[in-house]
Amino acid sequence: MKRIFLEETESTNEYAKARRGLGEDLLVVARKQSGGRGTKGRSFSSREGGVYLSKLTFYKDFPSANAFLIMQSAAAAVCETLVTLGLQPKIKWPNDVFVNGKKICGVLIENALSGNTIASSVVGVGLNVYNELPEELLEIATTIFAESGKRFAVEEVESLLVKFLCEENIAEKYARHLGWLGEEVELLVGEKRVKAVLLSVDERGGLWASVDGEKRRFAAAEISLRVR
Repeated sequence: MKRIFLEETESTNEYAKARRGLGEDLLVVARKQSGGRGTKGRSFSSREGGVYLSKLTFYKDFPSANAFLIMQSAAAAVCETLVTLGLQPKIKWPNDVFVNGKKICGVLIENALSGNTIASSVVGVGLNVYNELPEELLEIATTIFAESGKRFAVEEVESLLVKFLCEENIAEKYARHLGWLGEEVELLVGEKRVKAVLLSVDERGGLWASVDGEKRRFAAAEISLRVR
């Protein structure tokens, strides 16, 4: 896989997407991003001291119905990296990674479709290592350094993460890291807030939860850990 290292870029995902036309797998790594993005267009703080990378992968005959495998693989790879470093991560469905109730990593996946198949995917990962967090995020976000007390080199964490991202069948480890199962949370569904007990996630990425004693499947929702 070709690798490109950048001191700074607006977004490693945007950099990788702009090179889809070359038709080759690519790993883009940056020391910092000026315009890092999360899901739903949210900004992602990307100061120096974190791992910011995007992995562009091309596929042959990858059914779009199996797209959740890409998300599972990315989140599981992050968790396995953190476990190796001595932490106990949890996945907040579908792919945010938390440690001790605070977000430590974001994953942004952008797929290119061709009919009913995925032609290529860009998997972007922003993992907080020892980067300084904006003051407004201190109550909801954390870093490897803050949780472990150890200042791991960014290059060491990056190397571990890439190893797990390239590991076959890493998606199978997703379920073991799913957090808050059996607990009551609040689901944001459109404009509504629904109290629910999380049950499981199926192979298509659907979230199963109990709402007022009724088992329901959610294909699109956001989990809020702060139940009102």
